[in-house]
Amino acid sequence: MSRLVLEKLKEHFPSTIEVEEEFRGDLSVRVKKDQIVGVSEYLRNDPELRYDLIVDICGVDMYRPEARFEVVYHLYSLQNKEYLRLKVEVDESDPVVDTVSHIWPGANWHERETFDMYGITFRGHPDLRRMYMPEDYEYYPLRKDFPLLGVPDAIPLPRR
Repeated sequence: MSRLVLEKLKEHFPSTIEVEEEFRGDLSVRVKKDQIVGVSEYLRNDPELRYDLIVDICGVDMYRPEARFEVVYHLYSLQNKEYLRLKVEVDESDPVVDTVSHIWPGANWHERETFDMYGITFRGHPDLRRMYMPEDYEYYPLRKDFPLLGVPDAIPLPRR
């Protein structure tokens, strides 16, 4: 199945695929950031592939100068019983990716969580606000440069 997915993606998006790798039978494909919506729509709508479920979206802080972050989309095809990981690289200077919440409604909360913990913004998201941290909190706790013990006095604690 992985071979079919790659063939179809290369046929329909010849200049979009940057990296492809397979590990323990699961395929990971890194695509260009500006093509994530088109690739996602194709993967969901193609009758042979039908990646109709988004299992998770998460951020990864690679903590490197070029393309510091990755956004990883974990997809599943109920029809084929196959997983697929889509990845996009995101620069720290422009941490913005187009939303896929209109393709898979379940992406809504995952994108919000990624925004809240990493500061990656999802353009076009219907309700992008913080989930865990206060709305005015200026830090992103899952970034690798976030202090291990937190930022002193960044959040006022309740009195006893």
